[in-house]
Parts: sequence; C-alpha cells; structure tokens
Amino acid sequence: MWYRMAKTIVARWAAERPVPYNSSAMEREVRYCTTEDGVRIAYCSQGEGPPLVITPIFVESFSLYHLLPEIEQFLERLMTVRRVVLYDGRGTGLSQRDVTFEPRGVDEDLAAVVAATGEQPAALWANGTYGPSAIRFAARHPESVDRLVLFGACARLSDAFPDAVLRSFAELAKTNWPLAAQTFGDMSTRQADPAAGLRWGEVYRQSTTGDLLALLMEAVIVQGEDARAELPNVRVPTLVIHRKDDYNIPLALGQEIAAAIPDARFVPVEGVISHYAFGDQEAVLRVALPFLRRGEPAPTGDAAASATEPSGVRTVLFTDIVGHTEMMRRLGDERGREVLREHERITREALKAHGGAEVKTMGDGFMAAFASAASALGCAVDIQRAFAERNASLPAHPVAKGDSPGREPGEGRAEPQPSAHASTSSARADRSVNAEPIRVRIGLNAGEPIAEDEDLFGAAVIRAARIAALAQAGEILVANVVRELAEGKGFLFGDRGEIVLRGFEDPVRLYEVRWAQA
Repeated sequence: MWYRMAKTIVARWAAERPVPYNSSAMEREVRYCTTEDGVRIAYCSQGEGPPLVITPIFVESFSLYHLLPEIEQFLERLMTVRRVVLYDGRGTGLSQRDVTFEPRGVDEDLAAVVAATGEQPAALWANGTYGPSAIRFAARHPESVDRLVLFGACARLSDAFPDAVLRSFAELAKTNWPLAAQTFGDMSTRQADPAAGLRWGEVYRQSTTGDLLALLMEAVIVQGEDARAELPNVRVPTLVIHRKDDYNIPLALGQEIAAAIPDARFVPVEGVISHYAFGDQEAVLRVALPFLRRGEPAPTGDAAASATEPSGVRTVLFTDIVGHTEMMRRLGDERGREVLREHERITREALKAHGGAEVKTMGDGFMAAFASAASALGCAVDIQRAFAERNASLPAHPVAKGDSPGREPGEGRAEPQPSAHASTSSARADRSVNAEPIRVRIGLNAGEPIAEDEDLFGAAVIRAARIAALAQAGEILVANVVRELAEGKGFLFGDRGEIVLRGFEDPVRLYEVRWAQA
C-alpha cells in the first residue's frame, strides 16, 4: 500500500501541487524540489516563522513519523519558535527512488531543500550521519544558514563506523533487508527502549530497500563523508548537543566538532539513544529552543550552560613552570618577567591552535578548558614540544636529557650549572630570556566543572590541579577518564598506577602521555 501511495505522489510531480499527507498527530503537505543533478526530493513545511530545516538521521521517511509519536511531540515544541521543514533523502521515503549515489548527492539534497524554503537564511538541524553534510553546507554557504544545531553528529563517519563495519551492513541490507532494518532500529534502543527499536526497525524497512541502502553506504558513506577540514570555516552560531552514552556516535566525536568550530557551544545530555526525540526531550529542548528562537542571541558561555547541566563535560588542563620561585630569585623581577612572557606566548599559541579556552593564568602557569579531550591532549603535547625545541636551541645551556624530543620525558632532569669562574654580572646576562630554559609540567582531568564569573570550580578542576602537581618537568599526566575519551586518537600512554590525590578518598589511575615517542 505504501509503495502505491508513493507512486501516486510521484505521478503528480509535474503539477508541483501540494500533496496532503495525514498522520495521527498532524497534517503535512508534501512538496517537491529538484537538486542540481536532477533528483526530486520530497519535503514538507509546518508551522510559522523562520525556517528550521531538519535532516533525517539515517534513511527514515517523515511520512512514517506517525509510527514514532515521540518525534511528533518534539516537532510540535520546535514549531513554537520556528517553521519546521522535513525532507526525505534521495532513494528513501517519498523522494525519487530510481537514483544513483555519489558522495556529493547528500549535500545536493540538503542544498535543494534549503533553497526551497523560500526564506533565507534558515536554521539547520542535522542529526547523526548527516552531520558531515550539514557542516560542509554551513561552511560553504554562510549566507543561507543563520544557526546550526548538530545533534549526535560527527565530522567523519569512519570515526564512528569503520569502513569494514559499513560494508558488512551494506551486505546484510542486500541479502536480508528486514533483518538489517531491525538491526539498525535496535542499535541505540536495545537497552533503553526496546519497543521504540521495534518501531524504528519498521520505519527503516518501509522507508527504502536494502539494495538502495547498500548503494548509499558504499557510494556516499564509505567514500565521501569527511568534513573535518571544513569545521574551522563554520562561522554561524553553532550548538552541538550529544548524548553522553550515545551507542552509535561517541561523545568525544561531538566534543571534537565543538572544539574545532569557532565559538561553538557543546552541551552533553543524559541518555544512550541517538535520536533527539527519545529519552529526556526536555534536556534537549531547554537549550535548543532559546538558541532557535527568533530575535534572541545564541546562548553562549554560562548562559547556555545554566540551561542544562553545570557547564557540560570539559577537559581541564593545568600547566606549571618547574623551578619558578628559584628562577625568579636568581634572575630578579625584570628578567624573570621576560621569561614568563615567553612562557605565556608559547602556551597561548598552543591554546589558540587547539581551540582551548584560557580560564586564567597564575603567573607561572595556566588553567584552560577544552570541549574535547583529544584537543586538550594535542595542545599539551604541542606545549611540551615547543618548550623542548626552545630549550634545545639555547646557546649557552644545553637542554636537559628529559626535555629532548628524542628521549623519554621525565629522565635526566639535572639543572644546568653556571661556570664557577663566571662573574655574577655575566651569569645574569647569560641567563636572560634568550638563555633561560623553561620546563613545564602539565596535568589534565575531565568532568563537569561549575562555571561562575568566567572561572571554573568543582572536583574536576581540583583533580586536574592535583594531577599537574604530581608531574615532573617535561611530563604530561592525565586521569584515566582523559585517556578513555581520547582512545584511538593516536596518543601513547604509560600507566603510572592508582594514586590517592590530596583531598580525595577514592584513588584515580594516572597515565603519562609519551609525547616524545608519538
């Protein structure tokens, strides 16, 4: 019956007349637009106000949302602030089925729908596997997008689903589509809401065919879904929302997006299901509705954080100059301050390169926060490398063994000794900003600190400071949670065992980042 309905709608394309679609919750008018490569895309528009284009998550059709009343309920809330525009991707739902797939096809579907809304710019809400397409569109067409929401998304699909996994899914879809559709429906709902998984499986089964899904995976997902290079080019206000325990796309991938997009806001919410409408809807709506409401600025900083949880998951980084007090006594205030300025310059350059937010500086050290553990680790490694290279280049005082990029950090940290025959004045001149080694220690922890008055507080921050205090010159020490968040990102770790930090009862397992070997 569904296929006959789709054929009837396709037959009316030429007339370009609205096609009514009735569900148990609301009435939709189905319209069609044409992509640059000639594919007809079905979309609908509901509500009033500026448009909000919402992508599919996978291959589901909006014409079947009556089987998922949670989505209908969520969309009704969104329609209090925006006109909601839904669409079916090529090869799915009410859109054209007899199509070929290319990596750019998904991008062209989105571009055609945004253009068809008739009002520019539009807000864009992208979900799951459509994240890369939305990121590219927002970066390349900022005049067409006024706000961007990324829910449970990633910038490169192979980070969440390796190519071998996707190809196995494609093979299953071709050989047994009902089983594959149910497998997809169960992927993030099995434990939290098995009944919802059954309904999702039926929606997927009716929305497309196994052969078409296999073509989509092989041609679009496997070959072309990488938008990492476009992240710094996204200049529209961006809100990144991610379930903390998302089974399909790990939280760390959402953090990486937020860290790379200038001024993006990252908000983690509780739950495991990859769809925005399932689980705790209110947690998502509390931050999304103010962000999307017309005439209101995008929430940033503490204003956005107060709408949900304390401040969101952040990785907190502390740096500290080893031997700072002795150095200041030796050099005096003026020359000592010159060295500190050099330390601040190098550290701030690394923070800027990795999207770190400087919370404060304590003279001989920094406190910074990152939306991504991988970004924080990359910044820490770059800081240590920059100081090691600087120290190695000093003319009068060779670098200590532990600070050499070719040796293990933490070994042979003897301070260089001035000549016994050198005069006091020549020693002072020699150990100027151009000849004074700078050795730092770094500690990282991840958690949910409390944001207040442009500062961060709480147990996560205190632990990070305690971890930094345990590090030696040239070392980076991290809590286990940081290592787990950055798993698979190419960092090398050495287990330092469990340590009871001062002021805490429970031990924490620490790891040394082997940055010199990376």
